[in-house]
Amino acid sequence: MTTAVGRPRTAARIAVALDTADEGRLVDLAAALAGEADVLKVGLQAVTAFGPRAIRRVAEHAPVFCDLKLHDIPNTVAGAAAAAAAAGASMLTVHAAGGAAMVAAAVAAAPAVDILAVTVLTSVDDVLLAELGMDGADVVAPRLARHAVTAGAAGIVCAGHEVSTVRNVVGNAALVVVPGIRPEGAAVQDQARVMTPRAAVDAGADLLVIGRPVTAADDPVAALRTVRTQLAATPSADET
Repeated sequence: MTTAVGRPRTAARIAVALDTADEGRLVDLAAALAGEADVLKVGLQAVTAFGPRAIRRVAEHAPVFCDLKLHDIPNTVAGAAAAAAAAGASMLTVHAAGGAAMVAAAVAAAPAVDILAVTVLTSVDDVLLAELGMDGADVVAPRLARHAVTAGAAGIVCAGHEVSTVRNVVGNAALVVVPGIRPEGAAVQDQARVMTPRAAVDAGADLLVIGRPVTAADDPVAALRTVRTQLAATPSADET
């Protein structure tokens, strides 16, 4: 079985988003999920609440995907990227819309960190993009992805719906990360463009980001194991 872009169908890597301002809960989730998730994501909520310690404490358990979505002048982003690297981040997000110079500055400041360029947030739909005077996500995402990878980004963050068009411009070497993952039947919540884990993998995603469907479950470990079981056993709608 191959994906829509000719990539072998393999087991997906999963990043669990630990979005909390409660340090105790952050550490408890990190400890519980470290053996189940491939990467643990630490975002704005935790870093704003208690700074780089959030990254350091989670890094004691698993590789850290630091999701700060940096978007500022190149010098400021370079400083923030260096600080995230010093705290123990393995991955770091910047906004691709910040431009090639900004992305390149982050790459240069944190050479041991995978810099991931965010294209269009999964909470944004084409209606909102039109209101902002922009093209649809299927046009904007690959356009931003091309510039970011040319500037040195190791990977791209996009919704599952744009994976194939992004792949067409960045090739197979770049890491493609897909947030907005919702298992079959899970609540969409504040996301606008979601996709099931199996469909995202079949589209060509390398890393799936799953947050509340796992962390808000009564048993987060069991919830994550269920996602992995579904990935291993359930074909997407395109295969049936």
